[in-house]
Amino acid sequence: MAVPAAQPVRWPAEAIRQAVAPGLPGFAVEILPQVDSTNSELMRRARAGRPDPVLLVAEQQSAGRGRMGRQWHSGAAPRGGAPAALTFSLGLSLAPADWSGLSLAVGLSVAQSLHPDIRLKWPNDLWWHDRKLAGILIETANWGEAGASRYVVIGVGLNLQTPDAAGLSTAPVGLRELLPEVDAAQALLNIAAPLVQTVQRFGALGFAPFQKAFNTRDALAQLPVTLSDGVQGVAQGVDATGALRVLGAQGVQRITSAEVSVRLQQGPAYDHL
Repeated sequence: MAVPAAQPVRWPAEAIRQAVAPGLPGFAVEILPQVDSTNSELMRRARAGRPDPVLLVAEQQSAGRGRMGRQWHSGAAPRGGAPAALTFSLGLSLAPADWSGLSLAVGLSVAQSLHPDIRLKWPNDLWWHDRKLAGILIETANWGEAGASRYVVIGVGLNLQTPDAAGLSTAPVGLRELLPEVDAAQALLNIAAPLVQTVQRFGALGFAPFQKAFNTRDALAQLPVTLSDGVQGVAQGVDATGALRVLGAQGVQRITSAEVSVRLQQGPAYDHL
């Protein structure tokens, strides 16, 4: 029996544009059938002098990227099936007084738009039941005279179907385990406009207004953690700048480096992570 062809996704591009454009003039929504990486594409445009406010969605990525140079693994959709993941990047000019905590604010916005049970793992992952649901990659490029302005590209990779866990350090999960009826178009519609508003609010006020809400969803709160430099302690939430607070032998340390990777300490309660 022939397998029916996949139905094209009916992306809500115009609905998103209309919701966002009044507060972000010139905003556009673009859907690409395939691209190497939505982040890479917007960074190329910015470096070529095209720092336009845009939401770029890829139906398929051939070289998706995660934080610290890792590849983004989203799994493949079955033949004739719906997309296995939602991948998009938001690009816009931003000039916050302090960039600290932007990835946390972005993750919080995405989680709030999707489900109350989604947790946030510092600094850029969304979790559900100790499994990774989504990741965030933020990059910036200077533009304008003497780099007076900065263009930020915010990439989001969200699993819709649960990918194969082979070779992954953290077990993945798909959004359909929480919301069985959700599809890529509906997820994007839920996320997009609130995300733009969050980023604009961050640009004006920094991370402090988001601190309390982040800590209520903090997946590491009061858990023993080991940092990539070997420091061990108990996670104490984030401060008003988005720094992770870890209580260790030397007291509370503020962890701010984007290159710090946090892992739960191995033990009987955590060896499934």
